[in-house]
Amino acid sequence: MVADRGPAAPGGAVSLAVPRVVIAAPASGHGKTTVATGLLAALTAAGHRAAGFKAGPDYIDPGYHSLACGRPGRNLDPVLVGEELIAPLFAHGAAGSEVAIVEGVMGLYDGAVGRGDFSSTAHVAHLLDAPVVMVVDTSSQGRSVAAVLHGFRSFPGAPRISGVILNRVGSDRHEQLLRDACEEVGTPVLGVLRRHAVISAPSRHLGLVPAVERSAAARESVAALAVLMADLVEPVLSVARTAPPLVTTPWSAPVLERASRPVIAVAGGPAFSFGYAETTELLTAAGADVVTFDPLRDSALPAGTRGLVVGGGFPEVYAGELSANTSLRAEVAALAGTGAPVAAECAGLLWLARSLDGAPMCGVLDAEAKMTETLTLGYRDAVAASDSWLAPAGTRQSGHEFHRTAVTPGAGPSPAWVSAHGREGFVSGGVHASYLHLHWAARPEIAARMVAACG
Repeated sequence: MVADRGPAAPGGAVSLAVPRVVIAAPASGHGKTTVATGLLAALTAAGHRAAGFKAGPDYIDPGYHSLACGRPGRNLDPVLVGEELIAPLFAHGAAGSEVAIVEGVMGLYDGAVGRGDFSSTAHVAHLLDAPVVMVVDTSSQGRSVAAVLHGFRSFPGAPRISGVILNRVGSDRHEQLLRDACEEVGTPVLGVLRRHAVISAPSRHLGLVPAVERSAAARESVAALAVLMADLVEPVLSVARTAPPLVTTPWSAPVLERASRPVIAVAGGPAFSFGYAETTELLTAAGADVVTFDPLRDSALPAGTRGLVVGGGFPEVYAGELSANTSLRAEVAALAGTGAPVAAECAGLLWLARSLDGAPMCGVLDAEAKMTETLTLGYRDAVAASDSWLAPAGTRQSGHEFHRTAVTPGAGPSPAWVSAHGREGFVSGGVHASYLHLHWAARPEIAARMVAACG
């Protein structure tokens, strides 16, 4: 069935009857992404309209979800958007679907550092009132899997754990041993994946290689996963259908009427694949014509561009190609020189610098960028350090950093943000560039301010 909105609840909320399940694990590396992507692909192949979500700020996994089910993969992150928006954003993303798969982050109870289980997979499961299916890598254990599952189920504040998928099982004998152990602690085994059948995506310095960078190979992998996970469709659907109706008001982008619609270009393609689906939805609703372009392929900005959004990605992998696109680099510098609004996050910051690992970039910012051995990772509670179209000085914002690069200097004369980690980023004319990734759904006024600044 398609998600049923049911009768309206007080305050404009609706009762959303959408089957849903959260895919969790004891820790990273147990196979959550493989299982979540495979389930979405198998459900879609079986004729179900499936929607994919990722707990936390990760951009890469939703790309695989999108490839598997043919609709945007979306993120549910209580740190970036607040607890109150998790159910509304889920309802927005699940609209028209028959089942939703939510992939967890790290281990089930791993939340934001210093905040307990806040923003953990368990936290998101509670906010969605969704059952949980554990994925456990059993390659180096037998009966101990029972202790693992018992511990996770009995932990204080545990969500409803409704079953387990045993991953990397070695043999029939190993499987039976594991099944017997799970039966001891009353955890249903929904499926078994053998070691030789594991299909994985290649990794590099920031995790999996995004699907957009390996399109043909990624499609082949997803198709193979659909076959591999076919027997899991009905057991997982049975669990997902136990989720009660979710009473919430679906999120929607505020619609603003404008006499004319300015073109806002959004960088995409292999070098700039990190972005949240809600960003373009917000800009469109605020009155812009959003046009995506690929800086590796397109020699010019879209015709009539009056604003530019450059999100995250891997420009360091494509520095040579980006540098060789001299005509586009010149257009970006010229656009920035007019004072047009430019939003650059992380990869965008690197592209706007003078150079990246010695290769000339757009030269909009008086800074040099380079790869480093140090991983910078974590949430940031930041305050806008300078007035800009994005936010007035003093505005508080939660964001996320994730990179292995450094920019020198780290901040301009008018920094973008100040946090416990110091001043960071650049505000110059209409340019707002920094390492901080934001989820604009938490502050829809950002999109409205950007569109207004285009005028």
